Amino acid sequence: MAIPKEPRQLMINVMYIVLTALLALNVSAEIFNAFDMVDKGLVKANDALDAANRELPGEIKKSAEKGQQFKQYADRVDIVSAISKEGSEYIDGIKNFLIEKGGGYEEVDGIQKLKAQRDYDLTTRLLVNEGKGEEMKAKMLEIRDKYLELVDADDRALFASKLPINIDDETWKKSANKKANWADFTFGHMPLGATMPIFSKFTNDIKSSEAAVLNYLAGKVGLTDEVVLDQFRVVSSPVKSYVIKGEKFETDVFLSASAGSSSNTGISISVNGANLAVGSDGSAKWSTTANEIGIKKYKAVANVYNPVTKETKSYSGDFEFEVGERSVTVSAAKMNVFYVGVDNPVEISAAGIPTAQIKVSMDGGSLNRNNDGTYNAVVNTPGKATVRVTAPGINYAKEYRVKRIPDPVPLLGGTLQGGSVGNGTFKGHSALIPILKDFDFDAKCNMAGFTLVRVAKRADPEPAANQGATISGNAKNIQNKAVPGDKFVFQDIKCKCPGDAAARNLGQLVFDIQ
Repeated sequence: MAIPKEPRQLMINVMYIVLTALLALNVSAEIFNAFDMVDKGLVKANDALDAANRELPGEIKKSAEKGQQFKQYADRVDIVSAISKEGSEYIDGIKNFLIEKGGGYEEVDGIQKLKAQRDYDLTTRLLVNEGKGEEMKAKMLEIRDKYLELVDADDRALFASKLPINIDDETWKKSANKKANWADFTFGHMPLGATMPIFSKFTNDIKSSEAAVLNYLAGKVGLTDEVVLDQFRVVSSPVKSYVIKGEKFETDVFLSASAGSSSNTGISISVNGANLAVGSDGSAKWSTTANEIGIKKYKAVANVYNPVTKETKSYSGDFEFEVGERSVTVSAAKMNVFYVGVDNPVEISAAGIPTAQIKVSMDGGSLNRNNDGTYNAVVNTPGKATVRVTAPGINYAKEYRVKRIPDPVPLLGGTLQGGSVGNGTFKGHSALIPILKDFDFDAKCNMAGFTLVRVAKRADPEPAANQGATISGNAKNIQNKAVPGDKFVFQDIKCKCPGDAAARNLGQLVFDIQ
């Protein structure tokens, strides 16, 4: 076997760029199919890496038997594999955690798909807001440092510049979107289905780095000239897997070797029978114009000459891309209704159309554009509202329901909703607070007032009106009288939420004092 020079990282970088480009488009079902295609390609590439990385450790140990000076490198082999296993299992753990939180998979038309593939609140909350994305970044850097510790100090600086694990911690800082951190830049508002290729890419970085370190150790024990390429796979890396009619479809087609590439290995590539020019990195570029709508298939063939066996072997792969018409989608960013009194985030896009050519308007409310290209819908009256989008060749309208903010739940001290309670606990709470449970918007309702009634045994009820949320005046005096056996009733509870013209009645709370 001959030690390869790992051109696979170029493939991964191109796929990552493809993924980023797809995110800029309207996230349709076809786009999620493209994400799935990229993810499956990366998974297969990872399997090929695993196959190659399983064979090389034994070869290194065997070659190290030639001299005692090589033992130090043979001793590092198992550590390399352990680091790779640790990192891969960590990434799989994060990936499976997200899938589980999203409800797992469901069968659609005989195909297993993520239930929450369009859910970006889930990824933003767990990976950005709860810090798992930054935790993963730190883990990747930790794994990178562990790999570098296995490289001789004199070689470390040069080797580090070529190691596939390389977290880009600068791009997000210069981003025009002013992202909070790397995790926000990488995962913020990204649908769950779109994160799957990213995790596979991180796994690929770990396995490719494992191969790079193993190749380095192989070179140190004199194995470089003894290793040849023996596992190959044709890969197509399209710029876009879903294109608009009239656009050009373009893809990089190249040979993926299980242990990298070899400078003395001859490679020729063709697509649909047409020979392509192969670059110094072993890849070839093929393009065709998308003139018809639908799924278009193409066949790529790579012929490889093995200088050791003097044989030429042929490897082929079948690929496809989809051509569609221009379309537009408007969706409420948090749910399928608009609420009175709050900003309703809305995302508007039209596939293949520049933002400057898209015109939006709204009946029954107004749309305000944010710096990041999203919109806030503002509505004032319950009923219906219509969002309209016009662009070259598009005249689109969608109707939305308009509701007022749901009734909050009044809670004593923000925690108690009635029932039996100790007199000390009851006296210890100083306010009746309206809480909006399970409401996705950042909205707050204000307590207008209520009447507190004490009903003691064998005594007439003692009512006291109270203004606002804080229990004060006569109401506070009545509250302080609480003894076991008393019953306290908060009645005529009224509050105002954003968008309310008048206070709404929240009913009553009843407490039995123990």
